[in-house]
Amino acid sequence: MSIVVNLDVMMAKRKVSLNELSERVNITPANLSILKTGKAKAIRFSTLELICKELNCQPGDLLEWVDDGLPAE
Repeated sequence: MSIVVNLDVMMAKRKVSLNELSERVNITPANLSILKTGKAKAIRFSTLELICKELNCQPGDLLEWVDDGLPAE
């Protein structure tokens, strides 16, 4: 089981750049890039809330659970 981050898709739909969004939500471009590429291990709800507010979307628009066929631990 894995969580897929669709932040890049939503940013493209809203025509918002990484640098622009990082300034709006007060997160470094490097940390936002880690989140965008799906390499992040966690996200604060407060950060998720700010991203959703700026992109006018729901958390489910950004995060997706995918069953990768592996047994749960």
